[in-house]
Amino acid sequence: GDLLFGSANSQIATLVERQTRYVMLVKLDGKDSQTVVNALIKNARKLPQELYKSLTWDRGTEMHAHKKFTLATDIQVYFCDPQNPWQRGSNENTNGLLRQYMP
Repeated sequence: GDLLFGSANSQIATLVERQTRYVMLVKLDGKDSQTVVNALIKNARKLPQELYKSLTWDRGTEMHAHKKFTLATDIQVYFCDPQNPWQRGSNENTNGLLRQYMP
């Protein structure tokens, strides 16, 4: 998962499932940890449990409340190492495509 920032101070969370490449975009009202986690909890519940077993996020502060997310969804959250975006390659590639087509 990751955050993408758009124009007019807008932001979305991007989630990419590794095997099927299913992409979920979650519109956010803010980039603080509570707003991001609450939006992810709400949207993760819409998915079949088999689709999401873990979530790998970058080291941003927006997932500071990751324990709340795990308790609410039973989805484990992992963080990639600093300065290693390749550990979330599918997500980074998807973000690049989204930036290209949805500036």
